[in-house]
Formats: sequence, structure tokens, C-alpha cells
Amino acid sequence: MTSGATTIEVRRLSPSASTIAIHGDITSGTEPALMDAYVQASDDATRSIVLDFSGLDYMNSGGIGLLVTLLVRVQRQGQHLLAFGLSEHYRQIFELTRLDDAIGIHDTAAAALAAAGA
Repeated sequence: MTSGATTIEVRRLSPSASTIAIHGDITSGTEPALMDAYVQASDDATRSIVLDFSGLDYMNSGGIGLLVTLLVRVQRQGQHLLAFGLSEHYRQIFELTRLDDAIGIHDTAAAALAAAGA
């Protein structure tokens, strides 16, 4: 999926976990692409969604709001949201906004995938 300067890829890791890899920017304009990716990544067996931010170039307040919207959708489905690949700058933003309390932040893909049970 492509939205402007953003490409989003969905990969099924196991029957219970999927990854959504984000390359480019996350702004309010990427909402349709990210929500479509979530629909592709999720089914009745999915317990964990892992966000791969290693290709993230830019995220603004609209993007943070979009992640909160995604988090609400994930929680309503009884799923867990995990992430890896955040730069130090965006890790600090997650801490300031307390998103790190709701989204499991991991240093590496392997750690996030282990936490997801994949």
C-alpha cells in the first residue's frame, strides 16, 4: 500500500501475529493506508500486531493521533500492539505521550516478535 511518501507492507508472521512495516511518513493523511493494512493484518486468530518503524522518516501529531486510533481498534479486538525500530527521538515522543505504556516498545525485531509469540 502506498500513501503519498509512505509505503506500508503487511506480513503474516504466524497464525497469531502480523507485522505492519511503515516506510516514509505517518501523518493524518496516511490513515486510510494504515487502517487498510490493519484490516489485512488482522483476523480472528490474530493476537498481536507488530509495527515496524525502522523505515519511518517522519511522524507528526496527526500521526500520533492515528496511532492512538489504531491502538483503540487493536484493543477492541483483544489484541496487543507492539513496536520496534523507533529512533531515539520517537522513543522520547512515545514516552512523553505515554504511548509506551500501551504499546510494547522493543529494541529489535527479534524481541518484538518473541513478545508477540511469533
